Amino acid sequence: MTKIFYNLVFAVFCLALGAEAQAGLQEGVSAYKRGHFSVALKELIPLAEKGDAKAQTILGEMHSSGSGVPQDHAKAASWYRKAAEQGHGSAQTSLGVMYERGIGVPQDDKEAAAWFHKAAEHGHAEAQYILGGMYERGQGAIKSDLVQAHKWFTIAVAGGFDIAQDNLDEIEAKMSREQVEKARSMAKEWLAKHP
Repeated sequence: MTKIFYNLVFAVFCLALGAEAQAGLQEGVSAYKRGHFSVALKELIPLAEKGDAKAQTILGEMHSSGSGVPQDHAKAASWYRKAAEQGHGSAQTSLGVMYERGIGVPQDDKEAAAWFHKAAEHGHAEAQYILGGMYERGQGAIKSDLVQAHKWFTIAVAGGFDIAQDNLDEIEAKMSREQVEKARSMAKEWLAKHP
């Protein structure tokens, strides 16, 4: 009976800590959006240090833009990487951009493409759009492939990134009917697996 009691007390304690962390995250995000950066830092740093990917991503954004902290692209990349390694799509995209441009990290097309792929697979519409553009142009470590470009632009549009529709219209004019059908089929299959 004593063991059950201690297990119950431990479970209640864990729930209370989780609720407190969630409240701190909401307060930190809200403060960041309002431009109250000192409050955001106070709330987000402890959470980020404990591994909260959203808090880490926002700290990356703050260091990248110099919002409430001195601009430091290396620190931004460090925070983005921590969140990206946990599968946070926005952080993966931001880290990909940093590698693509050589900001805060050495310029590396392969690393950029890898992070964009990860973010796209996690459903991040901006990364899907960027990846579509890379396939369209044959950029960096990615060879030109209009079918893949069409697929990723289609998925980005489905995810609400409407600007990708213009790219779809442009590349369809360069593609055969069979290529367009293949790309649509690939996009439909991907979307079915990632609702």
